[in-house]
Amino acid sequence: MTVHAYGAHAGDKPLEPMTIQRRAPGAHDVQIDIAFCGVCHSDLHQVRAEWAGTRFPCVPGHEIVGRVSAVGAHVSTLEPGDLVGVGCIVDSCQHCADCDAGLENYCDGMVGTYNFPTPDAPGWTLGGYSERIVVHERYVLRISHPEEQLAAVAPLLCAGITTWSPLRHWQAGPGKKVGIVGIGGLGHMGIKLAHALGAQVVAFTTSEGKREAALALGADEVVVSRNAEEMAGHAGSFDLIVNTVAAPHDLNPFLALLKRDGTLTLVGAPASPHTPPEVFKLIFKRRSIAGSMIGGIPETQEMLDFCAEHGIVADIELIRAEQVNDAFERMLKGEVKYRFVIDSATLSA
Repeated sequence: MTVHAYGAHAGDKPLEPMTIQRRAPGAHDVQIDIAFCGVCHSDLHQVRAEWAGTRFPCVPGHEIVGRVSAVGAHVSTLEPGDLVGVGCIVDSCQHCADCDAGLENYCDGMVGTYNFPTPDAPGWTLGGYSERIVVHERYVLRISHPEEQLAAVAPLLCAGITTWSPLRHWQAGPGKKVGIVGIGGLGHMGIKLAHALGAQVVAFTTSEGKREAALALGADEVVVSRNAEEMAGHAGSFDLIVNTVAAPHDLNPFLALLKRDGTLTLVGAPASPHTPPEVFKLIFKRRSIAGSMIGGIPETQEMLDFCAEHGIVADIELIRAEQVNDAFERMLKGEVKYRFVIDSATLSA
């Protein structure tokens, strides 16, 4: 089927209207009419070929929400009219240890929502800056938020799960002190989720001007990381610090804030390496540096259900499709609180 989309034909070209082909639903497929799609920083990097391997035309978007409009003959858990979401994964091998554990995000055969090989035309996946998508039922998530919150739910499919996964894995909750580094698209979700889990939450920012905003999001305290005195006041006290910053920087000041057996988890992906850690900062307190990448399908569903129960959504600015190039530029300048979301109804307007 032919659908309207927004994408780019080259890394140095702006996104523009185009038409793309979607497959007809197979026996285990779900067809989704997309209502909204979040704009992720990784969309910008991939579509501008700043990350290796971009295939063109490239249609980005992996924070997808909408309604089921058709299902395959063997689909029994979803039906037309259901509110659903699709995140960063649309396929995996389905039989490795990672898939068996519900951690499809770590499967070597994981297929991302855009720019990954697929038998469908044109030979790689095309993402959510489009009117419709067809996805295997295994990778479709139920949404139980009220429909009026649907646009603000979209970023949960990436920003939400990216911060939820490390918080759950390292057991953030009552009695734990958790730091969130960066107050942007990822960081603002990390603050909301850590707070809702019952942890003591400290937000780290380089900007004094973000202090009040972080407190409003649920932080118990805000530390300006350039202030050595404020940083020293938290030395050796954190169980977990989730670093959402995608720009390269010195990790050592944050390592010094971890208690014995504390973990600094990196979820932001910088274009060049961070300053290497000082080994003795790790050895002397058995501290760890770890990484975490999105989350598996069961974990993503758990996050969505938790957010619905606690009334958690992203803070967004809704845009029309033709505003996406300007949104990319504003995103680079940090001029959004905290996530852009495309109104898919404007793709064919």
